[in-house]
Amino acid sequence: MVKFELGYVLLFILIIGTANGGIEGVIKVNYKFSGSERTLAALRAHDEKRHLRLLAGVDLPIGGTGRPDSVGLVCLYIRYAPKVDLVPIASGARLYYAKIGIGTPSNDYYVQVDTGSDIMWVNCVGCDQCPRRGYHGLELAFYNRKDSLSGKLISCGHQFCKDVNGGSVSGCYGNNSCYFNENYGDGSYSMGYFVEDVVQYDLVSGDLQTNSTNGTVIFGCGGTQSLDLRSSDDALDGVLGFGKSNSSMLSQLASSGKVKKMFAHCLDGVNGGGIFAIGNVVKPKVTMTPLVPNQQHYNVNMTAVEVGFQFLNLSAEVFTNGVNKGVIIDSGTTLAYLPEVIYGPLVKKILSWQPDLRLRTVNDEYTCFGYSGSVDDGFPQVNFHFENSLSLRVRPHEYLFPFEDLFCIGWQNSGSLSRDKWNLTVFGDLVLSNKLVLYDLEKQAIGWTEYNCSSSIGLKDEITGSVHLVGAHSLSGASSVTAQMALLLVALLHYSLFNGQS
Repeated sequence: MVKFELGYVLLFILIIGTANGGIEGVIKVNYKFSGSERTLAALRAHDEKRHLRLLAGVDLPIGGTGRPDSVGLVCLYIRYAPKVDLVPIASGARLYYAKIGIGTPSNDYYVQVDTGSDIMWVNCVGCDQCPRRGYHGLELAFYNRKDSLSGKLISCGHQFCKDVNGGSVSGCYGNNSCYFNENYGDGSYSMGYFVEDVVQYDLVSGDLQTNSTNGTVIFGCGGTQSLDLRSSDDALDGVLGFGKSNSSMLSQLASSGKVKKMFAHCLDGVNGGGIFAIGNVVKPKVTMTPLVPNQQHYNVNMTAVEVGFQFLNLSAEVFTNGVNKGVIIDSGTTLAYLPEVIYGPLVKKILSWQPDLRLRTVNDEYTCFGYSGSVDDGFPQVNFHFENSLSLRVRPHEYLFPFEDLFCIGWQNSGSLSRDKWNLTVFGDLVLSNKLVLYDLEKQAIGWTEYNCSSSIGLKDEITGSVHLVGAHSLSGASSVTAQMALLLVALLHYSLFNGQS
């Protein structure tokens, strides 16, 4: 009997901005939010809805209208995974979505990519009151299992149905369709049934050399959406969850031996774009900290906060109180949210560096001020400390974003949010930009390091020991692009397991 494994890198190409012309693998990407006034309000509104969902305690969070992830990952006939351009107000505040293909033959869908939710779902034919066009006039698609040669219904007797529901469900038995009904804390919901279809993706068998392979993924087929999820202003075809549960696409592919249960993203807050990879990142080296056990999301324990090389006087209980233990690392959130007990001293210390500032409140939410100098020279760096001597540095130009002729503070007070979010701590793209963030679900750890996200990273083939470099690349002359665009190359280190007999 011969047993062997092959290591590959899964290749995606992403583009920031708007592209004309047509290289295969490059798509047109638009702003999720445009216009500075709308952006300020929309960012906060998006995050607040998202955090209601984070706290809803549903067994299978879908992400609803959660903002598209900072990484345009993924398969399903993936020739590319688009990433939405910068939000105008801040280099660190980005809203992304991906274009994916599903089925045989493949059809394209625009989905929000989200590390804070678990399953993938798309709107399906017959969806009740779903919009035909999404934000900025995107023509939305509707999945039809009958149009795909590889599409299958998931029945109540399927093990996946039992797993996601924690066992048998009353009234769901035999070959009946396995339904999902996601209810969120803000009253929004998504309802439908589960299906299975082909996931096709390109593998890099060497440096930037690709082969094609495929797998299958079980995902939700949405039939009814609440008003929030079908708003034409923000509507997309669905959500692609990359969370911790066994229902995520990552977990499904890993359980079939197709990928390592490890992934990383690197968001370029300077040039736009970045990297998303599944596999063992060995270059650069990343210090890891353990994930908090028994939490639904990617939670880590914070131990101290440092502002301008001075530690805030915070008791140990500040970092351990509350139902939601630790800091949620969530690339689906735009800003950064801290409980009042941390937010108050943090902002006070930052502003003490410029005591003569005249503060203004914009949109009843953001603290802003006029400042003519370099913010990096005039304001302190902030360092958050975590278990295992891991720290996260946030520079002034990352937590202060320009708005018209002002600078606004990106830190948000979760104490001002509604319901039970008063002690919520969430780090979004505001602090995750310009860092390689590595998620190791096999060891239940997460880590990060400051990194030039327009460069390359090294992913190790566990069988051969070779390291494949993948990273951001410039768009070739075969397509016409504006100066603000960037072509993002995203790779997945893929491990295929084959068994044979001789």
